[in-house]
Amino acid sequence: MAEGLAVLIAGTTSDAGKSVITAGLCRAFARAGLKVAPFKAQNMSNNSMVTPDGGEIGRAQALQALACGLEPSVAFNPILLKPGSDQRSQLVIMGRAEGEVGARDYIHHRHDLRGIAAAQLAELRRRFDIVICEGAGSPAEINLRATDVANFGLAQEARMPVYIVGDIDRGGVIAHLFGTHAIVSPEDRGLIQGFVINKFRGDQGLLDPGLIQLEELTGVETKAVIPYLDGIWIDAEDSLQSAVGRVVGPGGAQPLGTQRLTVAAIRLPRVSNATDVEALAAEPGVSVTWVQDVGQVSDADLVIIPGTRATVADLAWLRAQGLDRALMERAAENRPILGLCGGYQMMARSITDAVESTSSSPVAGLGLFHVHITFVQEKTLINHGDGSYEVHHGQVSRHREQTWIEGEGARRQALFGTHRHGYLENDTARRRFLAEVAALAGKPGFVVSQDTSYEGIRLQQLDMIADALEKHWDLDQFLDEVSNPANVASNPDTM
Repeated sequence: MAEGLAVLIAGTTSDAGKSVITAGLCRAFARAGLKVAPFKAQNMSNNSMVTPDGGEIGRAQALQALACGLEPSVAFNPILLKPGSDQRSQLVIMGRAEGEVGARDYIHHRHDLRGIAAAQLAELRRRFDIVICEGAGSPAEINLRATDVANFGLAQEARMPVYIVGDIDRGGVIAHLFGTHAIVSPEDRGLIQGFVINKFRGDQGLLDPGLIQLEELTGVETKAVIPYLDGIWIDAEDSLQSAVGRVVGPGGAQPLGTQRLTVAAIRLPRVSNATDVEALAAEPGVSVTWVQDVGQVSDADLVIIPGTRATVADLAWLRAQGLDRALMERAAENRPILGLCGGYQMMARSITDAVESTSSSPVAGLGLFHVHITFVQEKTLINHGDGSYEVHHGQVSRHREQTWIEGEGARRQALFGTHRHGYLENDTARRRFLAEVAALAGKPGFVVSQDTSYEGIRLQQLDMIADALEKHWDLDQFLDEVSNPANVASNPDTM
């Protein structure tokens, strides 16, 4: 069987737009009738999901799979690192947790992991016409090059052409691109096929002279200048997208009735699956904002305590901010609170965690539910088949509350808690929940939409990205470049 094409989309920095560009290319080529698959050898993110076959991967790769018309698979993200602190991360290999590693420990794993990643990519190339690979962080981290898994290390292993994406919105994009080209080895430099400018606004005529000089200095052409897309907001890969004060989603959508709902999502230090709040933000008349302010927690119609990779530590942080008192006051006034996974665990009476925290002694929870949580080594990974999934070490050890969702979670008046992520992406479940929240919040003028399709919105977002790439990047030329082996390692070394 002929081997399919493969290409690596790398970035000058984290959050340069690699995930978005990869998703857009996947969508564009899938619409053109190609069999296309996404791939990210190594991902560092606490935004994860559970695949239909019960493995854990990054949310960005699940979105990219949707762009390709595929079910999510561990083959698309064989290595996942989930930070639990500044020093330690959980290592997930082929969808299964393999323990905690520190930065120095991980270096010793990377030689073996590169082999796993390369094998998965080779298998995908046998099955698909083209595999769009997304790099990790920056490929210019020369201190890590010897054991690189996801950038030039993978590209050299698979002899892939590399396109470098730079975010002009950050400033200094030409310097970023030049510096990336300059600092890598001549061998890696030879794989660079082109540069891509992301998030451009303004008159391109003012930018072009700089791009001409950049090509003269590097021998590498800027293949595309992608405009800033105002409406893109779904499935953010990086925690930078859940910054305090950020309004989630399109924002400003007019309510269908006379009132709107305000949602305050508490921005925990180790927030995970921040994407859970996006489905609510897609609804007309619902405003979702990331907050750490007591006043906003007190004033909102609904407060969400999201998931976290460090439940006990983030609970201590929440108390230090005085947010626990604001939540207790809301509960006493029977005003809506939703706890998701780690947030649900915080609402319990006690948490015993010898897995993610440094202490095995029980810690008092917020006490909003008569529930007790005990962490165990084996991680629960469940895909419920309705768009919701569970990924957690904390287990309910004692439970004296009414359950909420099919015998799971807890419900007491205006308090809701569940270990399920993605539950609100189900249109029927979300409408029912919003109707309850509006009633509890005393907002009879809020009208729930009956035709919002969250999956439809996600597909519209993907099409918007693909449309922009097709307009501003010659994708026929792109395929020619990727399919011609002579293009790999053919760029002149002008440095």
